[in-house]
Amino acid sequence: MFRQWKYNRFSILLIVAGLLFYWSFSYQLERTDFTKMISLWAALFFVSYKIIQLNPDNYKLLAITALLFRMVFLFAIPNLSQDFYRFIWDGRMLLEGFNPYLSLPEVWIAQGDAPIAQAQELYAGMGTLNGSHYTNYPPVSQFCYFIASLFASKSILGSAMVFRVLIILADIGTFFFGRKLLQSFNLPEKRIFWYILNPFIIIELTGNLHFEAVMVFFIIWSLYLLHKGYWYWAAVVLALSVSVKLIPLLFLPLFFQKFILDKQKNLNTSSLTIGLPKLFGFYSIVIGTSFLIFAPFLSGEFLANFSKTITLWFQTFEFNASIYFIIRWIGYQVVGWNIIETTGKILPLVVVVILLGLTFFRNNRSTLQLIIGMLLGICIYYFLSTTVHPWYIAVPLSLCIFTNYRFPIVWSFVVIFSYTAYLHPDFKENLWMVGLEYLFVFTIFSIEIIKAYQNKIHNTLENNS
Repeated sequence: MFRQWKYNRFSILLIVAGLLFYWSFSYQLERTDFTKMISLWAALFFVSYKIIQLNPDNYKLLAITALLFRMVFLFAIPNLSQDFYRFIWDGRMLLEGFNPYLSLPEVWIAQGDAPIAQAQELYAGMGTLNGSHYTNYPPVSQFCYFIASLFASKSILGSAMVFRVLIILADIGTFFFGRKLLQSFNLPEKRIFWYILNPFIIIELTGNLHFEAVMVFFIIWSLYLLHKGYWYWAAVVLALSVSVKLIPLLFLPLFFQKFILDKQKNLNTSSLTIGLPKLFGFYSIVIGTSFLIFAPFLSGEFLANFSKTITLWFQTFEFNASIYFIIRWIGYQVVGWNIIETTGKILPLVVVVILLGLTFFRNNRSTLQLIIGMLLGICIYYFLSTTVHPWYIAVPLSLCIFTNYRFPIVWSFVVIFSYTAYLHPDFKENLWMVGLEYLFVFTIFSIEIIKAYQNKIHNTLENNS
């Protein structure tokens, strides 16, 4: 034990400091205290960076540290997000036999006959904005909420603890398959800790109970299965990811070259004959499995409510956007009002065009090239979105560890600037801070894109010489 202390004393001190910082963040921090928040945030990033730097090959120490940091939050109520109250509401509605997609919390509260425990407290916690809209969380997420209701149908803290255990288990799965995928690519295994030990991931997912952790787990597992040749199981697992959050649907076009052109130099009759059936099979399994998962909830009313809520994210809600905020400002100068309703219809079409461009005009033949395409695709989608909540960045962060792109890591740090919105009593964003956030992100993104393009030209010249 003395020898362990002698050789790891600085790392041990850093781990203890990290535990104390996380404890302060989870149990003492008020989200309106931005000075304390950003101080703890910066300190935790420094601690994680130094621990990884000092122990690049000590995977056991790094993995145990990541787990310990997460366990600090076990008995904490999230202090940066109130979404988990709606998760609990949906889970308890399911437990009582009600379809959560067909009713509004505000209606139950107004009638005074909500069939679940702590209804008033849950409604107050989620807020009137959340409670006035239909739920938009897909069935696998709802299943997680249902599990929490089984074990803690009358305790908010108990439900939060169950959520936290599920999210930690998902992160363990991401660690396992992410590390194996890095091994398959002959990439340094320590890269997985840029995700697992990232304070953004620990705070936003384990701490604030966002189920992007489960979605990321299924995405990484699916990519591992695909790389190993089990494309049919990869399709099933990808459908599970879609059924946690709908975001992975954006990736579907990008699989075209992986099936049609993988190990083929040109698009020819042979590649079509071999690849097309697999591609159609892959798409059929993803769509078919997703349909089966949604089937118990399907009805005309469900489709109307679900699509109505999804539309809000494009045409009503706006938060922490980048390019959209510039377009909105131009709209105010030209027509004098917020043009989100029009812009919200156009920007998704622009995203589709760009995704098709990445699908057909960029090399996505290998699994590694596919992952880079997925990373660029999801980031372009977020750059053009009207709403980018901090926890959304978990997906690009998880993908970047398999690439040479580092801007999502920078983004995971500077996204804290979006929380300055809580300094205003009416939750009003500080656009200067949002601008500062994206100044860092777009600067690093541009540098890395230019560097990747230069490397591509250099490699092409070398191959032709």
